[in-house]
Formats: sequence, C-alpha cells, structure tokens
Amino acid sequence: MNVTDSTLRPIDPIAEPPWEAIAAIPIVDEGGALHSVSLAAPMLRTLPLYHALGVPGAVPECWAREAVYRRLLDVARHLPDGLGLVVLDAWRPYVVQRHLYDTLLEMVETRYADLDESDRRAMTRAFVSPPSERRDRPSPHLTGGAVDVALCDADGLLLDMGSAFDEARAASHTVHFEHHAVDADTRTYRDRRRILYHAMVDAGFANLPSEWWHYSYGDQMWAWYRGESRALFGPSGPDSLEARWRRSLGQDA
Repeated sequence: MNVTDSTLRPIDPIAEPPWEAIAAIPIVDEGGALHSVSLAAPMLRTLPLYHALGVPGAVPECWAREAVYRRLLDVARHLPDGLGLVVLDAWRPYVVQRHLYDTLLEMVETRYADLDESDRRAMTRAFVSPPSERRDRPSPHLTGGAVDVALCDADGLLLDMGSAFDEARAASHTVHFEHHAVDADTRTYRDRRRILYHAMVDAGFANLPSEWWHYSYGDQMWAWYRGESRALFGPSGPDSLEARWRRSLGQDA
C-alpha cells in the first residue's frame, strides 16, 4: 500500500456514545427514498453479508438514503489508488436487528453470567443497538443512514483490518491499533483503519468507536458526534409494490 497523508494522521480518541442523550436528539425527517447501493458499481462494491450468512430476514441488497449514497461514492472516488470501498450492510429490517441483538445478548449472558444484567446489556450494545422502530429513537440501521463498510484491493478482495466485521472484541474498536501497533501487521491494520476513518469522516460521516466498520450520516448518533441540533432520518424502508399501487390510486402510502 502506498503511504498517503491519511496513514500519517492518527485517529484521535472517540468519546463513547451517551445513548440516552443521543436518543433525545429530535428527528426532522427530510423524507426521501432508499436507494440501491449496488447501482453505484463499479465505483462501489456491495457484499450484503448478513444475507450471505443466512441471517433470518436479511435482504440481498444494501439500501441507503441518497445523501449517504452520494457520500459513499465520494469516499470511493478519493481512496488511494488500488483501494476500493465495500458496503457490507446499510438499511436493515427490524427483524434482522432483533435477531442480531437477541443472539449476541444470549451469548454474552452465557459467557459473562457473573456480571450484572446492566453490564451484559452494555457489552451487547457496544456492537448491536437494541431493536427499535420508534419514530423518536429508531435503531440506526433502520433509518437508512447507517452503513457498515470495509476496504478491498483492486481485485475486490477484502483487506484484513485487524478484526473481522462484527467481531465482538476489543480489537474491533476503531482506535485499537493506535495503541497496539507493535509490528508490521498491526501497523498495517492501523494504517488501513486510518485511511477508512479519515475518508469517511471527511465525507461527513460519524464513526461508532466500538466498530471500525460502522459509520452514520443523518441519524441521531451522527447528529451527536457532529454537533448537529437535529437528526435528518427516522425509521425508513425500501418502497413496495403495494405502496406504489396505493399512490397511483390516490391513497396514502
């Protein structure tokens, strides 16, 4: 990998998200449809990983709001030569959010049975948000504003970032290798995370500090990290044939 300016820019410590304060941020939904990110090929690559892994209810497409879609394209266009951006997940149905949260929480409760319930739920929330369709506090991925992304090489092979997507361990924290770059491999992980982080943040996204892959634009978490007074996106979903028929018949969608 060629050395770029972003590899020389450390990732500053990222504050842990105060979820109750985040949930209190008002949402003024701008509306707008979700867009199929795969239409941005070949500039953007998509790998709907939950669908590939057989997660119940997972969709075979990555859907995102237009503002997110265009910012992802901007990131892809400005990556160093030989690198590509891969979208692993974006909008997800409530049933998928429910499955992910319940599954991880059950594993955490089994592994850490000696901890208080509040601690186990906090550990789970670091990697999966509690499922919520509430209009005033939706789970980030239900808005179409949250995306999970990774880097690939020119041939489309995913690059090793030091932990796999959705690994629930300390090495998944975005800044982990800012403090644990002790050899050639770990310095490579650090530099790759720097490239991804600075490209995404420079395009207007905010990062969830416990997940190097998770970025948001327009949701409540984004508003808190970017110092915005309101969020732009509430719960959403892809258009349906029934909704189109209702609109064509002059009925509410």
